[in-house]
Amino acid sequence: MLEKIIDLHIHSKYSRACSGQLELPKIATACVQKGVDICATGDYTHPGWFAHIKEALEEVEKSGLYKLKNATGKEANIRFILSTEVSCIYKHKDKTRRLHHVILAPNISAVEKLIQELEKRHINIHSDGRPIMGLKSKELLQILLDIDLRFFLIPAHAWTPWFAIFGSKSGYDSIEECFEELAPHIRAIETGLSSDPTMNHRLSALDNITLVSNSDAHSLDKIGREANVFGFEKETDISYDEIIKIIKTGDRKRFLYTIEFYPEEGKYHADGHLSCEVCLLPNETKKLHKICPRCKKELTIGVLSRIDDLADRTEKEIKPEKFIPHKYIVPLREVIASIFEVGPSSKKVAREYDNLIKNLGSEFFILLKADINKIEQVANDKNIALAITNMRAGKVQVSPGYDGKFGLVKVIFDKKFKPAQSRLI
Repeated sequence: MLEKIIDLHIHSKYSRACSGQLELPKIATACVQKGVDICATGDYTHPGWFAHIKEALEEVEKSGLYKLKNATGKEANIRFILSTEVSCIYKHKDKTRRLHHVILAPNISAVEKLIQELEKRHINIHSDGRPIMGLKSKELLQILLDIDLRFFLIPAHAWTPWFAIFGSKSGYDSIEECFEELAPHIRAIETGLSSDPTMNHRLSALDNITLVSNSDAHSLDKIGREANVFGFEKETDISYDEIIKIIKTGDRKRFLYTIEFYPEEGKYHADGHLSCEVCLLPNETKKLHKICPRCKKELTIGVLSRIDDLADRTEKEIKPEKFIPHKYIVPLREVIASIFEVGPSSKKVAREYDNLIKNLGSEFFILLKADINKIEQVANDKNIALAITNMRAGKVQVSPGYDGKFGLVKVIFDKKFKPAQSRLI
């Protein structure tokens, strides 16, 4: 079986707070380094980026997937799937809702029709690769279905407090509350960096919803920090329609596993108040009635608490064999940085990263499959092999992210390490 690693959600240089390096040829090169086989184009509603898509890509044998025109080397093997993220901000049931959605499109023609429909409604698609629109989520979904039934909408980073379907600040308590009679068309949600599949499985309402994991990359280096691994019998089986079918049906024979951040590393995992440096677990937050013990203002309620509020089962009651498996990773640059005790963006990390990629293979291969002895032979510090061994075994130390601050995951144990939880309690 051919294993293909798929990242369905990234951005372009036209999205706010995103790298100017996010152009399709450079994205393809980053995918080669990372080991991503099929990558989102991102931002196809933006006129400048859509023009770049049409200029740089060509469809692969009417598969609904695209490749770089005139590409050589390994970049020629990278496939792109038409994808964008949109921001819906609107009033519904007496509350302001702020939701982000990933929209996968079957072909260029369908995207052109969607752009026309958005422009008819005077939605500004020029200012941001992730356009902000006043459409209700249900209304947006109906527009997509009216254009082409093969459009596929996935609620993005479903638990993020501020912009998500289940977000504590502006979301809903269920898919049905959001999409009403169109809810059966929602067959998947994106778990986001601050939650993992196990946390989501605490909600029986999601038992028949496929959980996908994507990077939401804002720079080349972040591509593939979370991803999905699908299996295909042969290359000719790989198409947009097959990918959507696998997701819709939750086919466990072909959806092999998801690749996950440790959720504690996500910046909204725990509850807290960043300005007061307060980080709390759900039981502590409840004791404080969601009020910061320092400034007495309302805490930002993170993913862990939000899931705790909506869950109808404990982790012990989950039957893992019923669901698609998952594997945790720590990005390779972070692994190297932890060994050298420098920042992930340092030149020292870059040199060692390039050394490992050149001599061993892609980042995902190194993190998930490479022989540990070979890693030890190639690496300039043997502790890199030990760190990857620990990562694969789940032997990590974690300090959770909260209120917009990323958490910390250590793969080499530190006796002085103190988690952020219970800082004041």
